[in-house]
Amino acid sequence: QVQLVESGGGLVQPGGSLRLSCTASGSIFVINTMGWYRQAPGKQRELVATIPNRGNTEYTDSVKGRFTVSRDNAKQMVSLQMNSLRPEDTAVYYCTLSMRRSPWDPADTYWGQGTQVTVSS
Repeated sequence: QVQLVESGGGLVQPGGSLRLSCTASGSIFVINTMGWYRQAPGKQRELVATIPNRGNTEYTDSVKGRFTVSRDNAKQMVSLQMNSLRPEDTAVYYCTLSMRRSPWDPADTYWGQGTQVTVSS
């Protein structure tokens, strides 16, 4: 079994900051891409940021310059530092990992349970 545990969501005023973290545990051989998605009420889930094992990070346009995604491979963790938060950033944030459980398994995608981020005065 593979589990993803998220932390760090909450209520913050516009212009404030939050840091989300997601740690993977279980039978993991290698983690490829890690990232974050979000889903606001009444909207589709959208990509926020991704960070591959090697290569460049990617961000959706609305968060560029404000959010920073990072990973710690030793801790099997992905984080999202969110600065200059806006009310439109309010959503449930989900971490996602593409990983292989053994050398013989294909890559599969796993999701965290989601953490609420609310930006409001």
